Amino acid sequence: MANAQVVPESPLVGADVVVPVLGGGQRRYVDLDTAATSSASARVVLAVQEFLPWYSSVHRGAGAKSQYASARYEEARASLLAFVGADPATHVVLFPRNTTEALNTLAFRLDLRPDDVVVTTAVEHHANLLPWRRHARLRVVDVDARGTFTVDDVVAALDQRPAPRVLAVTGASNVTGWVPDLAAIAAAARARGVFVVVDAAQLAPHRPIDVTALGVDAIALSGHKVHSPFGAGALVAPRRLFDRGEPMLVGGGAVKAVSFDDVVWADAPDRDEAGSPNVLGAVALAAAADELRAAGWTRLLAHERALVAALDAELASVPGLHRYGPVAGDRLPVACFGLDGVPHALLAARLSAEFAIGVRNGCFCAHPYMARLLALTDEQVAQFHRDAAGAERHLLPGAVRASANRATTLADVAALGSALRVIAATPELAARYAVDGHGSYAPSDGSLVPGAPSC
Repeated sequence: MANAQVVPESPLVGADVVVPVLGGGQRRYVDLDTAATSSASARVVLAVQEFLPWYSSVHRGAGAKSQYASARYEEARASLLAFVGADPATHVVLFPRNTTEALNTLAFRLDLRPDDVVVTTAVEHHANLLPWRRHARLRVVDVDARGTFTVDDVVAALDQRPAPRVLAVTGASNVTGWVPDLAAIAAAARARGVFVVVDAAQLAPHRPIDVTALGVDAIALSGHKVHSPFGAGALVAPRRLFDRGEPMLVGGGAVKAVSFDDVVWADAPDRDEAGSPNVLGAVALAAAADELRAAGWTRLLAHERALVAALDAELASVPGLHRYGPVAGDRLPVACFGLDGVPHALLAARLSAEFAIGVRNGCFCAHPYMARLLALTDEQVAQFHRDAAGAERHLLPGAVRASANRATTLADVAALGSALRVIAATPELAARYAVDGHGSYAPSDGSLVPGAPSC
């Protein structure tokens, strides 16, 4: 297994950060919260540093710096089209802030009506539920006890009447790491004339994407998931959607001419990028996409398989630990779990305070999915909402998620397993923690006041 480990050609910034732990001393921070946000790639940071002296307004200046910045911005679109295998003759790239903004923009521009149906699934992140619910009716493909659905389940939803206009599906679950069969799902939808949208926020840093081969119409992703935390995401969608109609945001840059009574909109993609664009974020995101493409996927996928196997083995060795979601099939190196008798927030706090291991806890912006994984009753879901409205954060249901990426080592995964075994064996040490004013668990003696880490 150790031979499969990959040492990334471009390290991630922050790999040498150390943080204080209970009992005194410091430990190297083990980042197992990469599904939320990934550290910046050193190559991405270098690309940003090299561009900064040339930073200028885009598409609006005759000066050399503005011309250079404009060229780099448009080159970034080409990089993203290549990254997802889209045809520049038919598809266009927009640079929203993130996947959430991308999907909101797409839902608006599809000109949906309240009676239109969007098929989606119970696995989705809120970003792939709420925008569609705002504009249309949802038809939800539910999950089984393992938290998965089949292609046949999706086909059944597609065949219900009225016929849906859109299928919005995740490329990989941010909660469990499960990867559905996108090719088969997209083929079924396209055969029925349904527009296919993929939330690729989790998929993009872990798997190669080819929207043409998959038969996908539109795809959204976030820079902060692919080692480019500079405030840009990408929406790749058919150009025809943006060559007509009003954009979601209006203002400078989105127009050719304006009077008090009329407006002539700009051509795509400028029409849907009102205001000064985040050229720095676009340059950074393009650098991340180019780096992933240049490195190739063979070694990275081998490393991920090793991480998945290591996670499974370590978690299986912890007494009282129970997994949520599938433990077989195609998965990213993500694991969702709980420990008997230990609130999820306390478990995450102990991993951090005692072992310098960063994980995520809660419901991971996928509340309907977590409700199913946790087998919550309707009354428990209602209580969840009451507690959330009342700021009773420590009472909310949830689990712990450990997530790895290309920079995670097998030693990091082993450290997680060792820490969990210690926590399982020392429940009495929970007395050292109390709920703070924010509804989180923290050492009750106040010894670990948040501050800047050292390197």
